[in-house]
Amino acid sequence: MGNAVKLVAWLVLPIAGLVALGALAIWAFQALMGVLVYLLVGIAVAAGGAYLYQKSKRAVGPGTRTRMRLDAAAETYRQRNS
Repeated sequence: MGNAVKLVAWLVLPIAGLVALGALAIWAFQALMGVLVYLLVGIAVAAGGAYLYQKSKRAVGPGTRTRMRLDAAAETYRQRNS
């Protein structure tokens, strides 16, 4: 009877340990992937904001049609209110 218990212990405990280790590894991998997804979304949002900022800055830059319209409107406003 003692040998049967030792045999079960030597067969079942390593398998149970491997199952527990596998479950821990899967949990850690999912947690890491979740953090990675949030990081990628954050990077995408920051890059999109920077892109839109540069695009709007370039659209109103010196020499552009929009800049000339804004300057003309500001000058007209100053002339009327002088």
